[in-house]
Amino acid sequence: MIGLRYSFQSYALEVLIIRKATTSYRYIPKGQTDHGEALIELTKLDPSIRLDIRYARSDNFVGRPVYGEPRAFLQQVAAEALVRAHRALKPRGLGLVIYDGYRPWSVTDLFWRVVAEDQKGYVADPAVGSKHNRGCAVDLSICELKTGRQLPMPSDYDEFNDKAWPDYKGGTDEERANRDLLRAVMEAEGFIANPREWWHFDHRDWEQYDVLDVPFSEI
Repeated sequence: MIGLRYSFQSYALEVLIIRKATTSYRYIPKGQTDHGEALIELTKLDPSIRLDIRYARSDNFVGRPVYGEPRAFLQQVAAEALVRAHRALKPRGLGLVIYDGYRPWSVTDLFWRVVAEDQKGYVADPAVGSKHNRGCAVDLSICELKTGRQLPMPSDYDEFNDKAWPDYKGGTDEERANRDLLRAVMEAEGFIANPREWWHFDHRDWEQYDVLDVPFSEI
């Protein structure tokens, strides 16, 4: 695999250059960088983890699929921590269901261009890059292991309003308890809750990794 690896310091300048170039550009960083990135497919690490990859379908805020495949990846250290969180739920008959993991930079750029101006606080600015682009952020919820039924939460995934905030006081007692359980098991394994999205968690080591734009088909 050939391409470029972006450093945080030079990334904003490179984004400006990219945006002035033809729209047919395709930046693909090396699969193995100085930091030793190795994106791991979550279901290969633990097949009992369920997927609900809405960005591979049309039921998302873009209104069309932006991924060609319903797959989820994280950097190895984050993936292993996620599996531990998933297994911590198993005695309750519960497990994690994944909405999104590693996200190519080009998808973040698309999100920024299509989201409404008053909702840009819920998506990452591509001039900076997302922790999803580094393979260190995950969007997820909790489901019943046997049935796959997702537990009720105070808001739906990608519902861009204050119901999505992890400290939202509304909703039912059950919804808030489910949300707080998710946060507890994730924080116990080194993830940090996003202040505006109950479903979004960043691994604490995210700064050690570079912004990537590798398509799923090449991982």
